[in-house]
Amino acid sequence: MPEFTPPPTLCAERQGLGPAGPFPAAPLRSALDRRWLHYAFLSDDGRYAMVAKSAWLGPPEVEDPPAGEPGERLTTILLLHDSAEPGRWSSSQFNADIGPGLPWSAFARPHPHHLPGQLSIGGRHQPAVSLKLHRTSHPCSSQCAFFGRHQHLRWQSETGVRGEGTFNLGSGPQALSVTGYHERVRGRWAWPNLGEWVFGFANDLGAEPGKPPRWAGVFTFIRPTGDAPHATASFMLWKDGRMRRHFARRATSFAVRGELPRERVTIAPPLARLLGVPPMSPIPRRLAISARQGDDWCVLDFDAETAVRIVIPSETSLHAFSVHEVLGDCLLTGQLNGERFEVKTRGIVEFSGGADAG
Repeated sequence: MPEFTPPPTLCAERQGLGPAGPFPAAPLRSALDRRWLHYAFLSDDGRYAMVAKSAWLGPPEVEDPPAGEPGERLTTILLLHDSAEPGRWSSSQFNADIGPGLPWSAFARPHPHHLPGQLSIGGRHQPAVSLKLHRTSHPCSSQCAFFGRHQHLRWQSETGVRGEGTFNLGSGPQALSVTGYHERVRGRWAWPNLGEWVFGFANDLGAEPGKPPRWAGVFTFIRPTGDAPHATASFMLWKDGRMRRHFARRATSFAVRGELPRERVTIAPPLARLLGVPPMSPIPRRLAISARQGDDWCVLDFDAETAVRIVIPSETSLHAFSVHEVLGDCLLTGQLNGERFEVKTRGIVEFSGGADAG
């Protein structure tokens, strides 16, 4: 029998499910179309924290961009925090450099767990990070929320991203080992219609180098403006790198208490201080997320310590929208298949909503 030769589309570099990049190769058509990569990392000792967002906003500014130039508008912001200096966040503008080439993403295909990739993000002066990252876990299922008129949001997350590299908050590079979380978001939405959302994660930072966290949790909550029946929520629990339980909306509840003092909140990017934006929404001082399904349950108790407010302009109105990245200690407890667990760690929570109405 003659030897089978696979066609070009089935060559080794093309094998694997999903698109080659983190997103499908489809052009952005509407001014509200967007693709968004989110990175959040904590140093393994819990001292340093990083949050970065990179967004492709469409459609292209020109019909046929020159060869080698991206058609969509790209915005990237980097935020770093050192717990030795409470309340101080170092932030780039929305024009942080990222590259070279496409940024590292756990959702690019093919992407084996052992394959490291480079993520370099830097402001024009500071801050900056240079990390070599690799996966240790598997992503959750893709989730979708609908709100507004013909607006939607689809996201997918993965915990247990490990890496080595440097953070630079302005006083020189600091060599670190990091553990974190990566997310991709795509859809079509306007910020005011999005209403408000809360999401966050907690990884067990005590895992052996290169190994997935023993336990990890991610939660999401989206409540569109004036569309409460379409609110969505979930709590996802990972064990040893695999998602073991997905608690749906009706099995998940949220509770908040108190307010984080405003002197613990930094405004970002730096030029946002020059904008006449309304007062920010209050940030809860304490957040508890609980989920139960049958005999399985989990609770994430988050104690806010400091926050940074990212002021985001709206494409459809003059109302400002704020994203608050909040850092603090957290306790993840629960029971899965009869096994009890308790993890004391550091976490990052994101509160978002209208700047003057919550």
